[in-house]
Amino acid sequence: MTMKKALIASTALVLTAGVAAADVTISGYGRTGVIYYEDAAGRGLGGEGSNETQVISRLRMNIDASTSSDQGVDFGARFRLQWDQNAENEGQLNAGKLWVTSNGFTVEVGNIDTAFDSAGLMYASELGSYDFSAGGNPLGDFFAYESNSLADPEYNGVRVVYSVGDLTVQASYVDPDQSGVDYFDIDGDGIIDAVSTEGRDGKEEIGFAVDYVWNERLELSAAAVLNGNGFDDNDQYFVGARYAVMDNARIGLNYYDNGDVYWINHEDNDLGKTITLYGDYTLADGLTNIEAYIANNSGDWDAKETDNSFGIGVNYDLGGARLGASLQRDYNERVTADMGVRFDF
Repeated sequence: MTMKKALIASTALVLTAGVAAADVTISGYGRTGVIYYEDAAGRGLGGEGSNETQVISRLRMNIDASTSSDQGVDFGARFRLQWDQNAENEGQLNAGKLWVTSNGFTVEVGNIDTAFDSAGLMYASELGSYDFSAGGNPLGDFFAYESNSLADPEYNGVRVVYSVGDLTVQASYVDPDQSGVDYFDIDGDGIIDAVSTEGRDGKEEIGFAVDYVWNERLELSAAAVLNGNGFDDNDQYFVGARYAVMDNARIGLNYYDNGDVYWINHEDNDLGKTITLYGDYTLADGLTNIEAYIANNSGDWDAKETDNSFGIGVNYDLGGARLGASLQRDYNERVTADMGVRFDF
């Protein structure tokens, strides 16, 4: 019995020492509220007769572990555990990523945050507690950090980031099938297809992004991606700027060249160019923020009814949480309305 207790004590000491030597944190957010989707079934959000108004929630937990070498080099890793209501994959760990950073350089490997998706102003038009934009965001198809398990088992990415002062430069490379076995989920149904076909031919995606903040008031952002999401010649470009006209008011303008995408009706579709004008204003109470956007898109695809999308939203700061709501219309002239609460931890 004494030997057994000694073994347990020594094991606990080793585990404790390991934890003390590293920094392990959990962060993330929770959000819940009510969303109204006009023509939910037509959007692929359920079968015929689906309720257009539903309670939709998300819980996200990022598990980060990091340590530093004697030479001052930092190493780290991340898993994400996420649950989305109404999603097929409920509450599962995603594919991980590893990173190393030193002297302003960071290198990520695995399920990376890609350069194009990480451009600073890419999603600046999003509204409300759900951070959603019906038409102001990029419309193209490209790789991004995947919160659920990866559909392609041989996926691997590398991202390099350099930051100095107010300048951030990054590049990323994604090989959707580094083994060469041609494992692809071509139709997006969650089932691995053994051989790739026309449209999704496993091309390596290459992305770039540059962000700069001048005088703490003017934000500049630009990005490009080649062979987005593994589609040959699916090249996309982005340029954005936002200026703080007052301490409590900002206005921005984003331009997207959305490229060609194959996933709509399994045909090549020209998603055109999108220009998004957006801004936000914080009231004198310092707690209420009003935001809005209007976007124009030149693309031509089935079901598109108009070239214009717009939305307005509001957020109220609760101190550690926020209430939010938005009302938006997309390019199919369908209305989305939401109201909810979000808290970060």
